[in-house]
Amino acid sequence: MGKCSLSMRLTLLSLSLSLSLTLTASFSSSTPFFHKPSSTSLSPSPSSTPKATPSDLLSLLGPKSQSSTIDPLIAQDLKSCLKFLVPFAPPKPKMDSRKCLTMRKDLGSIQFGGRSQREEDELIWWPPEPVLELARLAVDSGGDPAAIHRALDPAIITVPDVERSKECRCELTRTPYGRRFISEDLNSYLEFLFKIIVARGPTIGLDISLDRYDFFHGHLFLAIDTGRLGILFHAKEYPAYDKERFPYNMGYCQIGSNVKYDDSMNLRNILWLAPLPSNLSKAWVAPGVLVVLDAYPEGVIYRDLIPEYVRNARTIYEDDLGDIVVDVNYLNVGDAVPDYQIFIC
Repeated sequence: MGKCSLSMRLTLLSLSLSLSLTLTASFSSSTPFFHKPSSTSLSPSPSSTPKATPSDLLSLLGPKSQSSTIDPLIAQDLKSCLKFLVPFAPPKPKMDSRKCLTMRKDLGSIQFGGRSQREEDELIWWPPEPVLELARLAVDSGGDPAAIHRALDPAIITVPDVERSKECRCELTRTPYGRRFISEDLNSYLEFLFKIIVARGPTIGLDISLDRYDFFHGHLFLAIDTGRLGILFHAKEYPAYDKERFPYNMGYCQIGSNVKYDDSMNLRNILWLAPLPSNLSKAWVAPGVLVVLDAYPEGVIYRDLIPEYVRNARTIYEDDLGDIVVDVNYLNVGDAVPDYQIFIC
């Protein structure tokens, strides 16, 4: 953690918004405001209603052999909370539909927006070969984060001042340095994911910006049980303090925020899943997925997947979905002219 960061531990407070929260606070500019306590401190309340789990969510977004095992009521409830940025199922199998895009120029920033919607969809369903290779490595390794770490370039890159955040003593990243993948195609694909989420978000009511208060990071994980490669993105990271709607002091990184706390906070969790390879053959059993997880208060995601103490922030925790590998940050390090770069921490 950088020396400028101020730790934010959750302490017992009684806050009056929609519920009372139990928090231990430590102002950390580089970690979420609402820290997840140890599992031993959480005692589930008994209920006769079937409870959805993160594994249910991942299975629902997997092949039929997985989705068919879910309780039908849970499956129905989860489906009502899924807002797909790319259609869930491609119209044709992989080898018939996928255009072979393997070079960095196919994913570069100049090319973004120059493709048809169908071509962008295919980049989610069946990404370029370097992404597919990483997805297969994740499964073949048995979900071992070290296998992904070995795909990173060992070169260390210092994270520079991001949108004058250092003036506020704000450290946005987990560490003051980052790395990138050895494959430039992988780095370009990460940029593509950030851009397509911003571009398509308004179609489902999610208007977000690539800046240090709103949308700049995701958490790369290997899924529970399957090892499937995924990224849980968090938008609206630092909402502005509002005495009525969001009366929470989130530390240095919140200073100057103009991110409004409104109903679109329900949509702040965005999930990308890589295509899922078979662990028995070279076949692919599920295409890639890009979906917003709607945490509206009446829905199952809000009820079952978001801990009660953090419901105002609408945060799904990445480590509930699987083993955390790295944080992926897309930061504007430019001055007069925006210059967005990937930093993997």
